[in-house]
Amino acid sequence: MDFQTIQQVAQRSAVLKLPKLRDQDYSLDHYLHEITRDVCQLLNSDWTIITLGEGPSGQVLASNLPMRNAKAKLSLHGNLAALLIQNGLLCFIDEVEHQLDYQEPLGRYTCSLGIPLRTVHGKMIGTMYSFHQHPCQHTSERLSIVKLFAERAAMAIENHQLRQQQLDQQSKQEVAARTKDWKMMQSKLADRERLAEIGEFTTLIVHEVRNPLTTIEMGLNHAKKKLFSATDQQRLALALSESQRLKHLLNEILLYAKPQVLKLSKLNISAFLTELLVDLREMPEAAERSVELTHLPPEIYVLADVNKLKQVFINLVRNAFEAIHPGEKVNCEIVNSSHPEQICLNIHNNSDPIPPEILSQLTTPFCSTKPSGTGLGLEIVKRIVTAHGGELTINSSTAGITVSVQLPTIPKQ
Repeated sequence: MDFQTIQQVAQRSAVLKLPKLRDQDYSLDHYLHEITRDVCQLLNSDWTIITLGEGPSGQVLASNLPMRNAKAKLSLHGNLAALLIQNGLLCFIDEVEHQLDYQEPLGRYTCSLGIPLRTVHGKMIGTMYSFHQHPCQHTSERLSIVKLFAERAAMAIENHQLRQQQLDQQSKQEVAARTKDWKMMQSKLADRERLAEIGEFTTLIVHEVRNPLTTIEMGLNHAKKKLFSATDQQRLALALSESQRLKHLLNEILLYAKPQVLKLSKLNISAFLTELLVDLREMPEAAERSVELTHLPPEIYVLADVNKLKQVFINLVRNAFEAIHPGEKVNCEIVNSSHPEQICLNIHNNSDPIPPEILSQLTTPFCSTKPSGTGLGLEIVKRIVTAHGGELTINSSTAGITVSVQLPTIPKQ
């Protein structure tokens, strides 16, 4: 994908803002029609439609091309939904005319791409299909952006349904009783919209920057073998170091942009931390420093993604190491939470206190106390903890800094 296409997608992203429930001039039909146009432009496809409905009953909500057969709009959704359920979440259907019982002239389309539309709770409410007249192959970058457009379409439909429900409320008492639920849903929609905006642009930029960066590194490594003067070697070493720092930044931006998808399993938290201690002590940041585990109860279980939870504690302990002097230690402990169905894991060091104005911004993207920090590490950690149903808090005082991770526990049988 060239840079001009990236700019076009970014410009469209700025235009296609998700309407709020209070917007009076909001037109769902126009919004979804714009999405079908953008998807066609992105995939170089000929026809894109968005359908709404459950099971065989449903209808086409939007199409970048006019549909002459109004009755066929009701049958097309059922066929598409059935194909998606049969073939998986993301499917390519070749020879479309042999798969669909539809009266529109589909004979000229040879392949298609289908994506389900899902609500924030994972419920499938429709489909988005893009049809091609010629055989095609899509890159992973384009597919990731198409998925984000599908998320936007689903959010817009769900947002529209919420607004209709609000308009149907006749009693002020009923509205007041549901205010909390609306606010929670609005918060979830806002979070998903924010992630969609970030994901659309950063995924494209990261992949575009990685390729030339790899070429630059290859050239620098080749020059390092040919240039032997101390000055040249010093300059090449600095350039390679900066390229590695840029790659690290790109990786963190990509992690930040991706949604947190968890592979959950039952985990003994004490055994998990005991095993992780070996890796923590081998980190370069642990040189001349120590880490200790205390108050380890034997039978505390949580439902967690092991790899992502490792990422959380490696990141937090690394930060704790970097904030103390050689000879000092980091203490990890498991204590009872104020909530009976949660466990609290504290990571403490004796570093200098963090000013309050900085402490409140630590989990804000691109806010860092390190000269070369990206400011994304704690934000990524917070998102992983939140995805587990937990909470991340940071406390700072003259006694040091304590980062607490609260996770829901599995009740004892």
